[in-house]
Amino acid sequence: MSFQHDSNTTRTAASRDSHFPIAAALAMMVALAVVLLHAEVGNAGKASGPVVSTETSRLGRILVNGQGRTLYLFEKDRNGKSACAGKCATFWPPLIAAGKPRATAGAKSSLLGTVRRADGRLQVTYNHHPLYRFVKDVKRGQTNGEGVDAFGAEWYVVSPAGSKVEKDAS
Repeated sequence: MSFQHDSNTTRTAASRDSHFPIAAALAMMVALAVVLLHAEVGNAGKASGPVVSTETSRLGRILVNGQGRTLYLFEKDRNGKSACAGKCATFWPPLIAAGKPRATAGAKSSLLGTVRRADGRLQVTYNHHPLYRFVKDVKRGQTNGEGVDAFGAEWYVVSPAGSKVEKDAS
């Protein structure tokens, strides 16, 4: 039995061998693209914006952030613009929007919005009231800032309707 060497067969085999690294690299790129696209799709449902929700407190149903911390309005704010900056914002941190704010559990998305602060960041608003937390509310459900008169006006918890909540005088 005699085998003849065919130069075309050698060239085809050599050509296949030289294309193997390219094909492997392409396969790796496709696999990486699939993984990255899958990660993006998996994260697509997880919005990055702040959450505004409601909870029941000693003051009734109130607005809270995604961590269950009470949200307040400042009576000095006018025309949907924040009047709280500097030291005020240290004690009453504004609810900042890194993405589109979302309403859940009784909050109304139609009342949510944002306003640009003097520092350029976007602050979440509810019924045109810029929203804040209070640094002395360290636990979920606390309302220590209710009725506090500081930085030129009073601070109030916000109702799901978007108005201030006032505690009973009794």
